[in-house]
Order: sequence, then C-alpha cells, then structure tokens
Amino acid sequence: MLSSAVIEIDLHGLRTDEAIRKVKNEVNKAPRSVYTIRVIHGYHGGTSIRSAIMDEFSYGRCDKVIRVKPGSNPGITELVLREL
Repeated sequence: MLSSAVIEIDLHGLRTDEAIRKVKNEVNKAPRSVYTIRVIHGYHGGTSIRSAIMDEFSYGRCDKVIRVKPGSNPGITELVLREL
C-alpha cells in the first residue's frame, strides 16, 4: 500500500465525542487517492473510542466507508474507503 493511500489519525488525549468528530472530518475530506484511514486510538484508554468508531462507521452507516477492520494491534482501527 502506498503511503499516500493511507491517512493516519492519532486520537490520543481526545474525548470520545471529539474523536468521532475528528474522524468524520477526515473521512469527509479524504481525496479519492486514499484507500484507508488508520485510526490510532490506543488500547487501554482507547476502547471507548474504538467502540464508538465501530458504532458510527460499521454496517453501512457512512457512505464513504466500505468496512471497518482491526489494525495491526488492538489500539488501531482501520476504515476502508476503497479496495486496492
């Protein structure tokens, strides 16, 4: 995957509502060249953010997000905007 095809968002230190707002903003302004948005929410304190991301973007709730998948570790969630 090309680095320009992935946007990373670090949500450490944000409240859940702030984090969701930030992710929505990135999803809405992502150019067509972006395939994945990698959301770094953390593991210990980020579980409520991870749950909120799943609630907000899973099951076709957002037209731009095809699917939500776990990242390379429990502190990361990836939003797939386009398949490679």
